[in-house]
Amino acid sequence: MAIQRLLIANRGEIAVRIIRAARELGIHTIAAHSSADKTSLAVRLADEAVEIGPAQAAKSYLNQAAVLQAAADTRADAIHPGYGFLAENAAFARAVTEAGLIFVGPDAATIEQMGDKAQARATAQAAGVPVVPGSDGVLRDAETAAAAAEHIGFPLMIKAAAGGGGKGIRVVENAADFAAAFQAAQREGLGAFGDDGMYLERFIARARHIEVQIIGDGTRAVHCFERECSLQRRRQKVFEEAPSPVLDAATRQALCASAVALAEAVHYRGAGTLEYLYDDTSGEFYFIEMNTRIQVEHPITEMVTGVDLVREMLAVAAGAPLSLHQDDIRLHGAAIECRINAEDPFQQFMPNIGQIEQLQWPAGPGVRIDSMLYPGYSVPPFYDSMLAKIIVWDQDRAAVLRRLRRALQETEIGGLKTTLPLHLALVDDTAVQEAQYHTGWLEGWLEQLKAE
Repeated sequence: MAIQRLLIANRGEIAVRIIRAARELGIHTIAAHSSADKTSLAVRLADEAVEIGPAQAAKSYLNQAAVLQAAADTRADAIHPGYGFLAENAAFARAVTEAGLIFVGPDAATIEQMGDKAQARATAQAAGVPVVPGSDGVLRDAETAAAAAEHIGFPLMIKAAAGGGGKGIRVVENAADFAAAFQAAQREGLGAFGDDGMYLERFIARARHIEVQIIGDGTRAVHCFERECSLQRRRQKVFEEAPSPVLDAATRQALCASAVALAEAVHYRGAGTLEYLYDDTSGEFYFIEMNTRIQVEHPITEMVTGVDLVREMLAVAAGAPLSLHQDDIRLHGAAIECRINAEDPFQQFMPNIGQIEQLQWPAGPGVRIDSMLYPGYSVPPFYDSMLAKIIVWDQDRAAVLRRLRRALQETEIGGLKTTLPLHLALVDDTAVQEAQYHTGWLEGWLEQLKAE
C-alpha cells in the first residue's frame, strides 16, 4: 500500500526533516501541531496543517485520541511519529494500525519487546549479543533488588525498565547507599513513565556510548555503521560523531553484526538504533538498549553512508522490501553533529527563549543544517530546548573538526542564548581533538570550566 497522505505527529526540526523526505517522494504532508506551534516552520512547509490541542504536550502531541482524530479529519493514510512524544508508545502504534492506518515504525509487539529494557536485555542474550552484567527481569521490591546488587557487585547502575532520556537512573557505589537510591529511581521512573520497574547493570567507569544504526523490513535488516555519542551532560547527548574514532575494523564488524542479528531476531521494521557501552580498557562492548525510532543524531549516519534513513522508513512502512543490501552500504569519511539548544551554557544551561532576531547559517561543502528556525520566529517555552543541528562531513576526523569550527564561527542566532559557545569550546579542546573522552568526561570538563 503506497503512502499518499502522511500525518507528522511531531514538531521542531524532526517534523521539518520528515516533511522534506515525504515531499521528495510525492507524498502529501500534514503537520499536526499544538496551538503554540501554529507559526512553526513545519506548519509553513507542510502541504496542510491541523491543530490538535493547546500548548501543553499532554493535551496535544501526547494526546493519542486527538492525533488519531486529526488523521481521520485530514484523510491521512499514515502517521510518522518522529522521535519523542508517541514514537515509542506501543499502545499508540497499535491504535494507529487498528484505525486502518500505517504506523511509520516497528509494530506494537516489537516496541513492547524492545522498549522494556529488562526484556530487551533478555532478547539480546537469546540472540547471542553480549550484555552488561546485570539483573534478570524487572525489579520492584527493594530487598530482592539488594540481593541482586550484591551478586552483580558495586559500583552499579539502577535504571528504569521503561525509561529513556536519562530519567530514573542512579549510580550506586556501595551497598549502604543502595536502598535509598533504588527507591529514588523508582519514584522518578514512576513519575516519568508511569512504571516503577527497575533493573541493575554493572557500572563501567570509563565507558564510551556507541550505537549502531539499523534498518529492517520485518524480515531482513542491515546496519549503517556506528555513531559515537559519549559527550553527554546529565545523560543527554550533546555532540555526536560517526564513525567512532576508537573502534578498529574487527570490533566495528563484530559490533555491527551483533546489531543486525538482534534486529532480525525481533523481525524489526523501520529505522532503529541499538545502543552499546564500549569499555576503553578491555575493548569489549555490551548491548544496553534499543531505540525503536529514528534518532536525533541520524544525520551523521546519512552523511557517512549516503543512505536517506527517513525515505527508507517510509518505503518499508508502506510494505516495500528493504532496498539496501549490506554490501551496498559503505563508510565514507567522517561526520560530527552539534545540537544547538536554547540554553545558556554559562548559567547552568538555563533555558532561554525569545524571538529570533537574526539568523545566519553556515554553508559550503559538507555542511548540513537541520533546523526549526526562521527570522522572526518566537521560540515557545513549552517543549524541548533543541533548536537545530549543525552537521558537518569531511574526508577524515581532523578535517571535520576544522570544518566544524568554521561552520560554528559562521553561525549567528540573535535574540536568545544558545549552546553555540559550548560547541566552539569543545572543538578547541585537546581531549576532543584526540578523541580521549568517555560518557563521564563532559560533566568533569564543565565543572573545571566553571571553576576557571
